[in-house]
Amino acid sequence: MSDASQEQQDPVGIDELLEQVRAGYERVGPEEAATAAAEGALLVDIRYAALREKDGLIPGALVVERNELEWRLDPRGSHRAPEATSHDLRVVVICNEGYASSLAVPSLRALGLRRATDLTGGFQAWRAAGLPVAL
Repeated sequence: MSDASQEQQDPVGIDELLEQVRAGYERVGPEEAATAAAEGALLVDIRYAALREKDGLIPGALVVERNELEWRLDPRGSHRAPEATSHDLRVVVICNEGYASSLAVPSLRALGLRRATDLTGGFQAWRAAGLPVAL
């Protein structure tokens, strides 16, 4: 076997990939996310526009399309959001059901946002918990 083929990893399915990335950090539930936000954490809603229009928004959450997430949250980036003030910022990424957000967290952590996590169950869990939603 050549060195190049030894370096390639065996393919994994999405369920296995999710399990692998989620093992690298602690996720939060809706109540913990709300408490974190009250204590200064940045909630970041990465759902696409149609879902936000249909289901509403979490008051105070920063809306960032998934394809812009790293550029907007990198504290050293030229396109950063004003809220992206520090690598020490606690960030809770929120998608619709908690899948895409899990895949986004390792990318944010690679940028140095070591306190980045995501919301288990996503926006739907937030809403089901009876937490505030602005329509």
